[in-house]
Amino acid sequence: MQQRKEIVDAKIARATEDRGVVIVLTGDGKGKSSSGFGTALRCLGHGYKVAIVQFIKGTWECGEKNFLTESIFRGENAKLEYFVMGTGFTWETQNAEKDKEAAEKAWAECEHVFTDPEIHLVLLDELTYMLNYKYLDKEKVIAAIQNRPINQNVIITGRGAKKYLEDLADTFSEVKAIKHAFDSGVKAQKGIEW
Repeated sequence: MQQRKEIVDAKIARATEDRGVVIVLTGDGKGKSSSGFGTALRCLGHGYKVAIVQFIKGTWECGEKNFLTESIFRGENAKLEYFVMGTGFTWETQNAEKDKEAAEKAWAECEHVFTDPEIHLVLLDELTYMLNYKYLDKEKVIAAIQNRPINQNVIITGRGAKKYLEDLADTFSEVKAIKHAFDSGVKAQKGIEW
């Protein structure tokens, strides 16, 4: 343990840069959004201001949205801005043009957060789909992230993150699916899947 402590202490001593980071959570496994929302709660718990943009999951009742939009984080001294695309899963709408319009509208509503130095964390939940389906202009999104205030952090979630997102990221994690209860016929559960 002493040797391990020395290795960790040396890494801590080398980590001197103080700035926000970009985190990409991708892969076909469960837990990407859950991780992003957990980090958002962590920031809120420290009194930081957070912006959440939820692409795709906009028509379902959603536990995280219920809690965060009806909780102590709203109101007079709001620490949370919450945006929802509102069309739901792209495979349900079957209308690419409508989805594209909704994505562009959600982006236009939230784009200002990337210029607000008071916002400590921006969570872009399921953004990878919007970029992969070309519902949003990739260059515009990347420019907003690259030109954000220096201490602002960004989390991007969703399957199929491309190489340009890996290059943009400071931390890039891939959640691998080993098994999932739904594949065995277990119904999706409120509070677990949404």
